[in-house]
Amino acid sequence: MRQGPLAGRYTVVATMVVFALVPFLALSAALGPLTPQIAHDLDMSRQAIDVTTGMANAGYAVGTVLAVQFAQRLPQRRMLLVYGTLLVIGSVLTAAAPDAAVFIVGHILQGLCTSLLLIAAVPPLIIGYPATRLRETAVVLNVCIFGAVALGPVVGGIQANSHAWRPLFWIIAGVAVAALILSLLTFQETPPANPEAPVDVIALGLALIGCVAAFFGASELLTHRFLDARASGPLLGGLLLIIILFVHEYTAKNPLLCVRSLVSTLPVAGIVAAICAAAASVSAISLTLTSLAGRYSPLHLGLLYLPEFGGAVITAFVFGAVFRTRLLHYFVLVGLGFLTVGIVVMNAAAPPTSALVAVGSGLVGIGVGSSVVPALFIAGFSLRSNNVQRVFAIIELLRAVAAFLIAPILLYIAANVGDNLDSGTRTALWICFGLAVAGAVVGAAFYALGGVRPPEPSVQDWLSGERPGWYSPPLFARLTRRKEHDDTCV
Repeated sequence: MRQGPLAGRYTVVATMVVFALVPFLALSAALGPLTPQIAHDLDMSRQAIDVTTGMANAGYAVGTVLAVQFAQRLPQRRMLLVYGTLLVIGSVLTAAAPDAAVFIVGHILQGLCTSLLLIAAVPPLIIGYPATRLRETAVVLNVCIFGAVALGPVVGGIQANSHAWRPLFWIIAGVAVAALILSLLTFQETPPANPEAPVDVIALGLALIGCVAAFFGASELLTHRFLDARASGPLLGGLLLIIILFVHEYTAKNPLLCVRSLVSTLPVAGIVAAICAAAASVSAISLTLTSLAGRYSPLHLGLLYLPEFGGAVITAFVFGAVFRTRLLHYFVLVGLGFLTVGIVVMNAAAPPTSALVAVGSGLVGIGVGSSVVPALFIAGFSLRSNNVQRVFAIIELLRAVAAFLIAPILLYIAANVGDNLDSGTRTALWICFGLAVAGAVVGAAFYALGGVRPPEPSVQDWLSGERPGWYSPPLFARLTRRKEHDDTCV
């Protein structure tokens, strides 16, 4: 294929990445207030919509692993066009859906293709341009991933207030078309990363079955008790398969994912912080949205979460200023502190007042924006830059599992623990508080037990692909006295 006329133009490529990722990420957070209208128009039960959402989230999680396998053996930019085309098809199917079946297929395609695009498009944006562009990329990623999610409740509330859901889905389809056009205009032939790499059938099978089972089980908690085999069986069985996936990748001779190389002090600390932040933030927002849904109009309720977007944007620009310094490590810790305070503010009254939700959501936006994407860079700097795609896949898989599985479980706790929903919500929010605190404490403990002070990354060396951005000691190096760590991923 010929090179696109805008190939290599950073601004255009970055815009393509934003357009590719924003639709599903924003839509996943906007669906709540639109659910009754979708259910009515497509003759779907609330349970059917929850299962559809769960399967779309499962597709997102599976896509992180599938994208790495495709990138190893197939031309990467050509596959980007395939993913973009499928995203357009899925978006059009959901917008024009005449019945439930078409909507379900389309929304699952949206989830799957978004993660395929994420893993295929973001790493070249990070390592394919000079170091001077890395700051802009860091800002784009933070705004793109968390800004889109933060805007979801606002967008959903505005659309629900107009008593129509299809216009939003058509806008999403239009954005997907724009992303595909930009993919064509910026096309550059990129060979497979390793065409001789074996197909990791075990990893793909474990990821597929594990994620589908776990997310299906979580979605069944709306209408089934936790101990009901229809809910707990797939949920716990799927989680077990995901754990087995990581054990397999750690022990495999030719792993698809760089699990073994990530098992050192800095990336493990960062990943723990990211998982806890994702689980706590998504759950806290979901809990308060559910608790207040019957008290405010969709538009009023959505606007209460607008400060979350503001917090995410502010954090993105601060992150761009600190990510090349040792302050990056403290930035994550401070972010978890903001997240913790935000949850406490939201939980200060039962039910929370408008003012508490607005202030709390702003603090949550700051907290999650300064913890998850920074954790990606902490983990990525610990390996050579040519492994960033596989590192990103691991973090996004774990983030998806943490965020989209914990939230339904805590919603179940809120609905079934205590005398009423308000009481149960307070209990579930305290669990969110515990998750955020645990992320900060456990992450800091890894640094202490690794005997390492937060280093400053050598970005130029890292971008060269010759060495990691910094040295990350083995886990518990202060106790075991081990000094060497293998940063290669073969």
